[in-house]
Amino acid sequence: MEMLKVVMVGLPMTIVVTVLALMIGSVVALPIVAGLRSKNKLVWLLSRGLVDLLRGVPPVVWLFILYYGISIGAVRLSSLQAGIIGLGVVAAAYLAEIFRGAISSVPKGQWEASSALGFRQGTIWTRIVGPQTARSVIPAYTTFAIGLLKDSSIASTIGVAEIVFMSNQYARQSGEGIMVFFVAAAVYIVLSVPLGLLSRRLDVKMRKAVAR
Repeated sequence: MEMLKVVMVGLPMTIVVTVLALMIGSVVALPIVAGLRSKNKLVWLLSRGLVDLLRGVPPVVWLFILYYGISIGAVRLSSLQAGIIGLGVVAAAYLAEIFRGAISSVPKGQWEASSALGFRQGTIWTRIVGPQTARSVIPAYTTFAIGLLKDSSIASTIGVAEIVFMSNQYARQSGEGIMVFFVAAAVYIVLSVPLGLLSRRLDVKMRKAVAR
């Protein structure tokens, strides 16, 4: 019971890091997607290079760079800020590819037919392409969110007091070793399973909506 209490102390920070990093990633991914779909070769190359750079370097390295190497005047990023921003920008690169793939999965005929019928771009995105893209995005987006939940443990390397950090602290102080990490693993599973179930339900609803 004591182990569980210690692990649960780190739960709020795990959720904060995961949710905020996912939000940052989702927002930053949008202009990157636009760049990846741009017909301007320079814009495309810059966007492609950014995605490859962010994905090519391990997330923990970005966290170390932000936490130990970035300062604005006399102000340094806190471990929490560095953890959220670091995971957020890495998430942006992966989500940009997820969004780009989902948009590309919409048949070309849908775009051509919409344009031929005189629909405006806003209508095409909200009424035709958007719902089909969302159906493709939801499973991959949720899977990535579950992965990000687990990857939030990387923030413990720079001192963010999330689940793994608290578990490690308890293991060192109590000398009970590995048991607390089994408890931490169980908490991660409890958090991940509802997300997976929610993803399936949303996917089914979206498929029905698009089929109408």
